[in-house]
Amino acid sequence: MIPYRKLDLRIRKYTKFLHPLKSTILKLLTSPSFLQSIPQVSMSSISSHHSDSSSMDKSPGSHLPNDTKPFSLSSYPTPLSPPLPLISKQIELNRAMDASSRSSLYSLSRENVIFEDQWLIVVNKPSGIYCESVLSSVPQFLQHSADSVEASEFHLANRLDRDTSGVMVITKSHKVASKLVKAFTDHKVQKTYVALCVGSAPEWDKIRLKSGHGRSKYGAWRVYAASDVGQTLPGGSVVKDMETLFELLSLNRVVQHKGSLDYKTDVERTVVIQEKSLADATQRRDEILVRAFPKSGRTHQIRLHCQYLGIPIKGDVKYEGVNEWKGEICNAHNLHAESLSLEHPVTGLPVQFRAALPQWAIKAMQ
Repeated sequence: MIPYRKLDLRIRKYTKFLHPLKSTILKLLTSPSFLQSIPQVSMSSISSHHSDSSSMDKSPGSHLPNDTKPFSLSSYPTPLSPPLPLISKQIELNRAMDASSRSSLYSLSRENVIFEDQWLIVVNKPSGIYCESVLSSVPQFLQHSADSVEASEFHLANRLDRDTSGVMVITKSHKVASKLVKAFTDHKVQKTYVALCVGSAPEWDKIRLKSGHGRSKYGAWRVYAASDVGQTLPGGSVVKDMETLFELLSLNRVVQHKGSLDYKTDVERTVVIQEKSLADATQRRDEILVRAFPKSGRTHQIRLHCQYLGIPIKGDVKYEGVNEWKGEICNAHNLHAESLSLEHPVTGLPVQFRAALPQWAIKAMQ
């Protein structure tokens, strides 16, 4: 490595050498004979050249340097479901504040525990309580248990929306958590949900929807065409596939089909979504209880597909659900995670965890 002082001396040496060369070049460039040799270019020719180059850029098949095309919002896929209603913003804020207050006081009780062993604890999460509050209440609940587990070892294997009630699995070790997360990611966990919707009576007993799923440029989750799967969205994310099987359980409190928790039963109709729904979500005449079998695990999947079918979930103001029904204000959406079926992450045995139905679902079946 050259010492700083020697390097400085070398720089000065070459600077002294270049200085006279610089003067010679300047004299050459400013000499009359050199200036006369430069072709004269008029302003009109410059303008003409500029307009020609602009027209070339706009011509079909033209390319920018490195073969890149101009950025355009129109190049993004168009969502098929409508944007969030303006009324939903304030309502969701109020619900979030109420849930925050309730969640801060929440403590897990024995009646909310569905299953427990040395590796798992499965609970029935109440509506209007955040998942993190249920998780943080587990160590206190197990403080008198024979198994001593550090609080940092507990993990949420699955998550539910704030207003969604039902089955939630909490693991008691990092290793078990990683196995369960992989099972959910690989779609090896069979899930069922029950939803009470308000809309027009469906013309199907069972229906399977296949579509795209992603965030729009406004950050909201939306339904996209099935053919858009894999396309890039604003922010760099991509459209992912989304598939849900629905079966009609009751219509206006009249049981239509008792159904089963087996999603492999025959399906009458499959719809591959490619265009906007023709269903009118404002035609709110009927109460519809459905069971949903989500094959993929996308955010707000069931809520989005119910909206697309024209039967938005009661109280789900984000996705066109009613905020008031038959003179009563809806304080939450009526969605319940009914069951989870999977292989136990340690024993390998098939297990099914099922949460008791909430009162709104029981009434809809009477």
